[in-house]
Amino acid sequence: MTGAAKRLGREIALEFAHQGWDIAVHYGRSEADAQTTVADIQKLGRKAIAFKADLASEAEIHSLFASVIAEFNNLQCLINSASIFEYDRANSATPFTSTALQDHMQVNLAAPILLSQLMFEYQKCQEKNADDSDLSIPAVIQLLDQKLINLNPDYLSYTLSKSALLTSVEVLAVDFAPHLRVIGLAPGITLTSGDQTEAGFMKAHQMTPLGKSSTPSDIAKAAVFLASSNAITGTTLYVDGGQHLLPSSRDVMFKTN
Repeated sequence: MTGAAKRLGREIALEFAHQGWDIAVHYGRSEADAQTTVADIQKLGRKAIAFKADLASEAEIHSLFASVIAEFNNLQCLINSASIFEYDRANSATPFTSTALQDHMQVNLAAPILLSQLMFEYQKCQEKNADDSDLSIPAVIQLLDQKLINLNPDYLSYTLSKSALLTSVEVLAVDFAPHLRVIGLAPGITLTSGDQTEAGFMKAHQMTPLGKSSTPSDIAKAAVFLASSNAITGTTLYVDGGQHLLPSSRDVMFKTN
C-alpha cells in the first residue's frame, strides 16, 4: 500500500490488518511514522514491512515492487493512496504552472498506473486453478476524490491528475481482466488538510446531505469491502456522505473559517 505511513493510508492499512491481511507499508519520507504503523500491525499478529521509495522516480517504483514481492509472495491487493495535494488555480495568486502539473501527474497518475501495471504482470504469472469458482480476483484500488464529479477551480493540478486516474480505472479494468480488478475509491472531506483549522474542518465535514462526510474508518472499511468483492471492477465508489451531490464554486475547505 502506497502512502501507508500516516493519515488515511495508515488507517486503511490498520483496518486490513484487523481483517487478517499482511501489509507492505510504503512511505516516501515519513520513516518514523511508517515504522510505527508497522509495529501497530505486528501487534495485531500480522506481517508488516516498511518500504521506502520516491514515487517521482520510475526506477524507484520498479525497485519498490520488486522488494515487496521478494517479501510477500501472494499479493492480493494494491492500494494507491499516496498523492500530492498542493494548491493552484488558474485565476489566483498561485497560478497553474507546467511544473506543478508535471509534479502532480507523476505521483498522482503515473506512479499508480506503473504500480498497477507491475501488479498485473505479477498476477499474470501466478498459477491459478481455473476451475475454482471461489478463487478471489486480486484488486488495485485507486484513492480518488469526490470532487471529480463535483468540480470547482481550486487545486487545478491535483484535480487534473486525479481526473486522469479516474478515467484509468475503466481503461485498466478492461485491459487487466480477468487477472486483476481495478476500482476507484473516492472519499469526501475526511481529515484536516493544509492550514485548515479543526473548527473549519468540522464545519466542512458537516456540509453534506447526511450532515457528515466520510471518516477514516468509513474509507478503510470500504476499501476492505472492495478488495474482497470479486464482481466489482471498472467503477468508482463515492464514500462521502453525499458531499458530491452539493455543487460548490469553491473547494469546501475555503467555505469555512
